[in-house]
Amino acid sequence: MQGFTESMVLGAGGLNIGDMIIQLVFFLGLLALLGKFAWGPLMNMMKEREDYVANEINTAEKSREEAQRMQREASEELKSTRQDAQNIIEDARKTAGQQERDILENAKAESERIKESARQEIEQEKEKAVQALKDQVASMSVMIASKVIEKELSQKDQEALINQYIDKAGEDR
Repeated sequence: MQGFTESMVLGAGGLNIGDMIIQLVFFLGLLALLGKFAWGPLMNMMKEREDYVANEINTAEKSREEAQRMQREASEELKSTRQDAQNIIEDARKTAGQQERDILENAKAESERIKESARQEIEQEKEKAVQALKDQVASMSVMIASKVIEKELSQKDQEALINQYIDKAGEDR
């Protein structure tokens, strides 16, 4: 009984080993139940959350890299487009300059052709006028000679006859 009394004494003011063992068993059972029903799902939920966050970070990183790549491509395309536009403008300037030179050359050639044509036309008209004048002078000479032959005229009559034929020639023109 003495052992029993000692265990009671310990129980009254000290440690009771039986209660401790029961509490330890309940604690271990509670830990097992928590591990199975709370800790496992909680850890799974934390792992899923960790995976989700890691996946979101990877997706965001890939999106950032894709955006940077697209920005570089757009920048290169813009640079290429600007260069193409500059080349087109330069080609247009060269073409316009060539067209300007061609137009000026054509205008000069046309001007020279028109001048030469006018010169030839003037020369032809001059030759026609000279020929017409020669013809008139010849016909007047023949007419005067025939009149002179018909009658012999005095100096005064000859001058009047010449003036009359000159006036008549001027009217015919």
